[in-house]
Amino acid sequence: MNKGLLLIVNGVAEWRLERWWIVLAIAAACLVLALGGDEARLWGRYERGALASGEYWRLVTAHLVHLSWGHLWPNLAALTLIGALFERLFDSKDWLAVGLGAAVAIDAGLYLFDPNVQWYVGLSGVLHGFIAGGAFAALLRGQAIGAVLAIGLSAKLIFEQTWGAVPFTAAAMGGPVIVAAHLYGAAGGLLAATSTHFVRGRTSRL
Repeated sequence: MNKGLLLIVNGVAEWRLERWWIVLAIAAACLVLALGGDEARLWGRYERGALASGEYWRLVTAHLVHLSWGHLWPNLAALTLIGALFERLFDSKDWLAVGLGAAVAIDAGLYLFDPNVQWYVGLSGVLHGFIAGGAFAALLRGQAIGAVLAIGLSAKLIFEQTWGAVPFTAAAMGGPVIVAAHLYGAAGGLLAATSTHFVRGRTSRL
């Protein structure tokens, strides 16, 4: 490989790593916690009673632990696909803002509005936030994929809030699907993406 081509390849790799490191960190954390088995899941899951006792780390780890490998791998596959789809729309700050926005919205939503939900695990709510934020970013750039994602996500959320979880998802993941988390995650991700956009717009005008 000649020197010029090597520099291009290295430059692309560094650019992708700079934008993807949040995604890679999320995937790595999920995998490490999965290796801990049931003990790690019980330690990390959102648990209403434990939060009331001051175990606040669960507000973060709840989104990284999963019921089983069968629950984890579809979420990691979706995370990888989302990362590839939005790598030109999101930089590392966007991934962080949208991910945190979704996670905070899920935690607050479940705690304040869904007192019957005693425990929750999984990345799917945050993934819905990434999709909502990515759809917004794509629409701003006039990309048709933004409209497709917005319509698809809206249809899924309406279905879940009206009729419950999409058929077969509960059986596939091995436990109950908390559809409210998908709604809260999408709302938090969209709010974070719009806030980031307007903050950048005001900063650029200063």
